[in-house]
Amino acid sequence: MPDSIGVRFDNGPKLHYVEAPPQPPAVGTRGVVSTRRGLEVALVRTEPCDSGRTSGHYVRDADEDDLQTHERLRTRGEDLTWLLRARVRQAGAEVKLVASEFTLDESLLVVSYTAEGQAPLRVMAQEIMRYTDARLEFINVGPRDQARMLGTLGACGGGSCSSTWLQSFSAVSIRMARDQQLPLNPEKITGPCGRLMCCLQYEHDMYRELLKGMPKKGVKACHEESGVCGRVVKLNPLARTVDLRTEEGAHHEFAADEVKRQFGGS
Repeated sequence: MPDSIGVRFDNGPKLHYVEAPPQPPAVGTRGVVSTRRGLEVALVRTEPCDSGRTSGHYVRDADEDDLQTHERLRTRGEDLTWLLRARVRQAGAEVKLVASEFTLDESLLVVSYTAEGQAPLRVMAQEIMRYTDARLEFINVGPRDQARMLGTLGACGGGSCSSTWLQSFSAVSIRMARDQQLPLNPEKITGPCGRLMCCLQYEHDMYRELLKGMPKKGVKACHEESGVCGRVVKLNPLARTVDLRTEEGAHHEFAADEVKRQFGGS
């Protein structure tokens, strides 16, 4: 029998599976769940299912008091984040404060930040302790997690994948951009997180299949029917064509199946 449900917290789209109660809540219900952090408010996103390992359990449907407390603590966390940002600037540290999140019982405050060097955790802790008695937990998150938590826009004009639906981050390489014949301009292939765009991986397998049998960019090749020879300067995988540039500087586009590489040429 299905024994878990997927829930989503406010800090991103990732689903977390928790033990379901005897009477599972409907999808869309705001509920209180118990995790390793403590009690937190989450949104139910799935029907009961067999997910394997769970990371907590569903305690109850959130009532009006729970939601008001959650909103109050969310606002308080935002205020502390802005306070810490000012304090870190005064300290001259290269740290970016991402979020400060209270558990529902206010027993724990999780501070997420990004820093390549040493972060002034002692300074931040001393500042926070003036305003709350909650236990502190500092987490250094990566750039993709930062985009997930803050919410960003993608190159498509919509919400970025990491902040709207992406469940996990896969490795993205510059080879994926090359195979899709994209300009290797950082401004064109970099996401708001400062890393290569996650969407480069979505169509990569298809492009690899389309590129099979096509001459590589930069090699010398000839068009069999016309006898035009030149260097391959552009591949058009979707159209299955290649662009040749002759020694005279002229450009010609031919079907890839009609172009053969000049072996012995570079």
